[in-house]
Amino acid sequence: MRVGIDATPLLGQRSGVGRYVEGLLAGLEQLSTPDDVRAVLTTFSARGTLPLALTSDRVRVSRRRVPARLLHPLWGRFALPPVEWLSGPVEVFHATNFVLPPTRRAAGVVSIHDLTFLHLSETVAPAVLAYRTLVPRSVERGQVVIAFSEAVAQEIRATYDLGTDDVAVIPHGVDPGWASAEAAAPADLAAAGIPERYLLVVGNLEPRKNLRLAVAAHRIARSIAPATVPPLVLVGAAGWGDRWGGEAPDPADVIQTGYLDDALLRRVMAGALAVCTPSRYEGFGLPVLEALASGRVVLASDIAAHREISGGTATLLDIADDDAPDRWATAMIEASGQAVDPEAHAVRRAHAAGFTWERSARAHVEAYRRAVSRSQSA
Repeated sequence: MRVGIDATPLLGQRSGVGRYVEGLLAGLEQLSTPDDVRAVLTTFSARGTLPLALTSDRVRVSRRRVPARLLHPLWGRFALPPVEWLSGPVEVFHATNFVLPPTRRAAGVVSIHDLTFLHLSETVAPAVLAYRTLVPRSVERGQVVIAFSEAVAQEIRATYDLGTDDVAVIPHGVDPGWASAEAAAPADLAAAGIPERYLLVVGNLEPRKNLRLAVAAHRIARSIAPATVPPLVLVGAAGWGDRWGGEAPDPADVIQTGYLDDALLRRVMAGALAVCTPSRYEGFGLPVLEALASGRVVLASDIAAHREISGGTATLLDIADDDAPDRWATAMIEASGQAVDPEAHAVRRAHAAGFTWERSARAHVEAYRRAVSRSQSA
């Protein structure tokens, strides 16, 4: 089966969607019985090149490229141009990032990561608001929708009037490298501007990540226990919008490193006293899973996706009431002062080890086959 895959998220710095596509391709390579799956990577951009390491006897890259900014307006209104013009002949095309192009003959599968563009539209970049039109068209064109948590799958079914079988719930995996990473050496931390003791937040610096709560709670925690609570380190690419909700944090207390490559990020995470994820909304929450794989203490917002993927191994905290900053501050103080618990460390890693990219890839192949079958019987 020849499968076209939108690999645009792999260009440039990897966001959460890019990490998903990278993990999916790794999982497809790991399948012991590949069922003759051959992937054709297509990018909707005129800039950037895909790493050659992605290519293999199962994966090739289409050389035809047109920028998404030109394609999306057309795809939002018309059934042209069909994606096969760019990918070449494929039996199924997998749109990995919300927007499924029109196809000539291929079946369609679309990954919808979340419904932020509907539920929290004030937190997204202006271009994402176009998903209000593009996503419904994608759902209509496709035979199968992929969600990454049951929580979001239920939202998608209710929003777009889909049946249970129309939406496949396929959790992400976590690369084994997160569990095997050792804490970064002091010299490497210093080179990145990170102290030897720190609390960590990972993610794009954007309003949905609720950085204002993390910063407010950290300020309270430092005022109560300055000798115990270390600086807060924010790792992630520059985002958009009002991320602080007012005055920017003190750089002596809150350190922004910018984007870190995977190798260094894993080592930085492995040395964190705790990983904080106070997001207002997530479709899955990959940083939570990666932190659990690293054995870290995880302080996460008590939202549906986090409850689902953490399986009781993270400390979930409310983010909605007036006491939230104090509650998070207390948790930060406790995490900063407690000794490492080997048993809890092992439990967190064991839970995360159940999420593999091979398992995710196998479920994706099942979704591809279901889409082809539905397309042929339509």
